[in-house]
Amino acid sequence: MENQSMNGIAVNQAGIIKRKKTRPRIGVFGVGYFKYWGQFDGLLEDMLKKQSVFIEKVEALDSVDIIDFGLVDDVTKAYEMVPKLNAANLDLIFCDMLTYATSSTFGIIIKSIDIPIVLVALQPDKAMNYSKASTYLQLYNDDICSLPEFAGVAVRMGKKVPKMIIGTLYDDPAADAEIEEYCRIAAVLHDLKTAKIGHIGHPIEAMLDMHSDSTMLTAHFGAHIVQCEAHEIVTFYQQATAEEIDVVKDRILAFFDTPDPVSDPISEKLRDSDLHIAAQAAVALEKFVKAKKLDGLAYYYDGPDNSDTRVVMSNLIVGNSLLTGAGFPMCGESDLKTCIAMLIMERLGIGGSFAEFHPVDFIEDFVLVGHDGPHNIAIAEGQPVLRSLKKYHGKPGFGAGVEFKIKEGPITMLSINSTYDGKMKFVIAEGESIAGSIPPTGNTNTRGFFKPDVRTFLKRWINEGPTHHFALGIGHHAETIQTIADYLKIESVLING
Repeated sequence: MENQSMNGIAVNQAGIIKRKKTRPRIGVFGVGYFKYWGQFDGLLEDMLKKQSVFIEKVEALDSVDIIDFGLVDDVTKAYEMVPKLNAANLDLIFCDMLTYATSSTFGIIIKSIDIPIVLVALQPDKAMNYSKASTYLQLYNDDICSLPEFAGVAVRMGKKVPKMIIGTLYDDPAADAEIEEYCRIAAVLHDLKTAKIGHIGHPIEAMLDMHSDSTMLTAHFGAHIVQCEAHEIVTFYQQATAEEIDVVKDRILAFFDTPDPVSDPISEKLRDSDLHIAAQAAVALEKFVKAKKLDGLAYYYDGPDNSDTRVVMSNLIVGNSLLTGAGFPMCGESDLKTCIAMLIMERLGIGGSFAEFHPVDFIEDFVLVGHDGPHNIAIAEGQPVLRSLKKYHGKPGFGAGVEFKIKEGPITMLSINSTYDGKMKFVIAEGESIAGSIPPTGNTNTRGFFKPDVRTFLKRWINEGPTHHFALGIGHHAETIQTIADYLKIESVLING
């Protein structure tokens, strides 16, 4: 039975199961032309009904909070609207293009606010009945009429042309999907600017691409980087009770497969001692995340030989994978930028697993993408595997390793790097996760196929200067992520096939 949520984390007797989703705030205002109302009886009432239908459509998604700002039909109302929009702490605005509206209803708004605006032009009829057409019916369906005017005025106001949705108000799955997509984008924008990302230690000393300026991450994304200490997790580890550890052991064994080793001599069947340490570390990590009210964590920390610090900090992989799957992205090697990339993907509902490139298969033309942990087990293909590893390659320690591949089908990759002038850059690509065996090494690996061929793709990806890590999600969502980058005023590049 699920208990009351605390600190945004849904809990039950088994511990953390899934984060409680936040609700972004979306504003809606309609636009029209005041001169029409006196000319055509009933038209204003029909416009207000159209707007209420649109709002009901958004509310039916049950994922956002809607603030209705009414109808703007002259320049005075537009000026009066500006402080209301700015005061509402909005994440995104839908401008409902109800009929033709002069751009004076929009110009001062686009000039004065720095909140993403989406122009929504959903006409009620799929087509006019031309044999019975009238000026009234034309105005009733004139949703797209002002789109060029609003776009042109946005440019004259020094702003980009707003994104837009064009379709019909009823029975239009494509338009409904776009509305839902912008609500998910609003969730990303909301959670980025309110996120608390923990940071412990430092990047592995030799990985120059991993280093981040925490202040610049706040400047570009809004997230606050919480500087934490390894001993905080270690203390929770030392305080974990046998009962708490046993509960998490049961969770782990119920979720993961523990097969015999195959070909890798450093892997073994999961040892009871490694399971116990992984469960105890998971108990500590979950308590730490809740106590610090974190939305994610990037860490790398060594510690003296045979110390609790080394044992705990090198055995967070299983707990990290559980938390990442529950909506709290966790990054090893202290990679804050990729932690944010994983947060973006998670809030979009597409997973977001820690990944890098592994060996290429030049025979079947794919590249293995994966990492030694942590991972997003929510997007695993089949049952994830736990193996005991005698050593973590390139890192201190030994213990349980998580092995699986990403769901088969379309995938999206996002790398976030910082440029020479201190700005951020998104490098994005789409590909396919294809069926086939993966190395039984206690690490994740996915067979990634990318167009036009693996050699050309890798050259194009690398030429954009990414980090060697990236977030890996399911589905094709490059355009959505580019929209997010655009709203954040961050450069983005899509590696096309």
